[in-house]
Amino acid sequence: MASVAPPRSVSPMHLAAPRRPAATAPAAALGLIAAGALGVVALWWTDTTAVTGAAGWLTGAGRITGLLAGYAAAVLLLLMARLPPLEREVGADRLARWHAFGGRWLVATVTAHVLTIVWGYALTDGRGVLGEGVEIAFHFPEMLKATLATLLMLGTGAVSARAARRRLSYETWYYLHLATYLAVALAFGHQLATGADLGGGPGRAAWCALYLVTAGLLGWYRLMRPWLRDRRHRLTVAEVRPEGPDVVSVFLRGQRLDELRAEPGQFFRLQFDAPGLRWAANPYSLSAPPHQDFLRFTVKDLGGHSAAVASLRPGTRVRAEGPYGAFTARVQRRRRVLLIGAGVGVTPLRALFETMPGEVILVQRARRREDLLFREELSEVAHRRGGRVYELVGSRAQVGDLGTALARLLPGLADHEVYLCGPEAMAEEAVRSLRAAGVRRGRIHRESFTF
Repeated sequence: MASVAPPRSVSPMHLAAPRRPAATAPAAALGLIAAGALGVVALWWTDTTAVTGAAGWLTGAGRITGLLAGYAAAVLLLLMARLPPLEREVGADRLARWHAFGGRWLVATVTAHVLTIVWGYALTDGRGVLGEGVEIAFHFPEMLKATLATLLMLGTGAVSARAARRRLSYETWYYLHLATYLAVALAFGHQLATGADLGGGPGRAAWCALYLVTAGLLGWYRLMRPWLRDRRHRLTVAEVRPEGPDVVSVFLRGQRLDELRAEPGQFFRLQFDAPGLRWAANPYSLSAPPHQDFLRFTVKDLGGHSAAVASLRPGTRVRAEGPYGAFTARVQRRRRVLLIGAGVGVTPLRALFETMPGEVILVQRARRREDLLFREELSEVAHRRGGRVYELVGSRAQVGDLGTALARLLPGLADHEVYLCGPEAMAEEAVRSLRAAGVRRGRIHRESFTF
């Protein structure tokens, strides 16, 4: 299929006033989760008349941790269900951090549940802990499936540990992580069959409703909605354009792209109908403001999925989930804005630089000059809008402390709203430097795709 290459300047200037969400959205979401957890504990409290002896305390602890583990599993799935209000107001990056913390909490509560319930039952029955564990696993209803679910959850937790993640590609980690869904499904029958605190009334009905709603939202936002959008927008690759060493921009064409309501700074999860790319959807940020005729994404060769993107041919079908993320002008509160990026992390900042209102400055950090991206584009945009672009090039020894360099460029650094995207080490250094310079934590907006 022949395609007309999109122009290098991909968007007209558009300096819209930021749409500001409620600043309390993340706190409200966490409050709702905490309220649900208290409600879960209340199920145990109302069903327990008294706790006596070591066996009673251990069994009670096992019942509480079992309820909390079941609740945490549903919450974890909801956090990753791509719910638009959460993605838009809380942000995919923050949701991913919550999900990671919740995953560790789930593993801890499942482990505590197994140990305390088996120990408590062993004391009650006068058996050894090992013998009681065998009895529970093989003779209690739904317990074989629950045992398998526990092993799957613990295994997923192991591969999600930071040390293990460093040795896995994103694609491998993604597929292993899907075992969580199977684990939750296997454990659900055990919760109803042996969950004494759920009873047979409102508690059981609420528990079933929680899981049914979670399954429905997952099915709609993770499966049906992307499938329907795929049929409606029919995205294809229009061009793959080199941008720098191991970096390419991918232009996608489609139908009715304005209906996506994508915003600069957001990202999509892209799945290309090409060898090696069909079975994983990786996150890629828009590297230019969305256009009614096409979308542009810029990808660096980091192995696996991203490496194969450079060889895509025009006409390749693309399935896109999104747009996602709150790394947009919606969270802008101040007129003076600083964008800090390094490597391929500059891509969402490139789109924001063109469209954000106010006095906007972009600082790009790179070890080598050839690693700087979009130099001509950024210069052109800066000229049109009256913004400024600075380049910090060289090793740490050459550039010096990032905070000192930023303070030298921007004497009023503390008065800026900051958007930050880049490698983890650079981002952490930047946050420390900005905080030391007096920038409030709430004014630092950070985007990260570390899995």
